[in-house]
Amino acid sequence: MMEGLMSPQTETKASVGFKAGVKDYKLTYYTPDYETKDTDILAAFRVTPQPGVPPEEAGAAVAAESSTGTWTTVWTDGLTSLDRYKGRCYHIEPVAGEESNVFGFKALRALRLEDLRIPPAYVKTFQGPPHGIQVERDKLNKYGRPY
Repeated sequence: MMEGLMSPQTETKASVGFKAGVKDYKLTYYTPDYETKDTDILAAFRVTPQPGVPPEEAGAAVAAESSTGTWTTVWTDGLTSLDRYKGRCYHIEPVAGEESNVFGFKALRALRLEDLRIPPAYVKTFQGPPHGIQVERDKLNKYGRPY
């Protein structure tokens, strides 16, 4: 075997470069034809992929790691319908702008949540803080701003 090369049995995508993990997230979590439902929780992210990472893979990695995804196959994958609960990357739109803080995820250079839509029926299931907003603010010492 040549020096510096791994045998095919030990080479992983992570050793080749950026790769988000053993599996390509794009195969499962990138669904450009997906049509949103009123019951979906929607999150819009600004993503800066690492050099060489396709936008579809970076977006799919965010969808995966924010929901049911993991970098490897686990035995519990077959216990529930992942298709029902998994996150989906369904729309990618290039945005010009400066890069922001570095995010510790291998496929991404930066990640920022830009917008979030939670269905009203889901919001109604949360009763709010048990002691009221003022007690929560006192505990956190956070006043005059969202927290």
